[in-house]
Amino acid sequence: MPTTFGQALREFRRTKNVSQRELAERIEVDFSYISKIENDRLPPPAADTIVKICEVLEIPPEQLLVLAGKVPTKVKETIGSSEAAIHFIRDAQELKLTEDEWQKLNKQLKRLRR
Repeated sequence: MPTTFGQALREFRRTKNVSQRELAERIEVDFSYISKIENDRLPPPAADTIVKICEVLEIPPEQLLVLAGKVPTKVKETIGSSEAAIHFIRDAQELKLTEDEWQKLNKQLKRLRR
């Protein structure tokens, strides 16, 4: 099991049979940048770049975002523009929800719009 962002990125990329060069071209960065990230010589990229990487690799962005400890810009903007959203996140933080509880909450949230 990968322990770093770089190791996870390499594993996902190889599983999808995507070369470093192909990934770099598709997200518009130099291939050496991908190499340095995978070898943990650079920190994880910005959240929005991670989302692009995940789109290319066809994996849920959350799988790499959580390893990087990052949040996409649109998510930050949504939370930051709503007093209720900030309150909700703060309450969830105080409750110290487990991953399982977050997943259950997410399912309930989706039911609100059905």
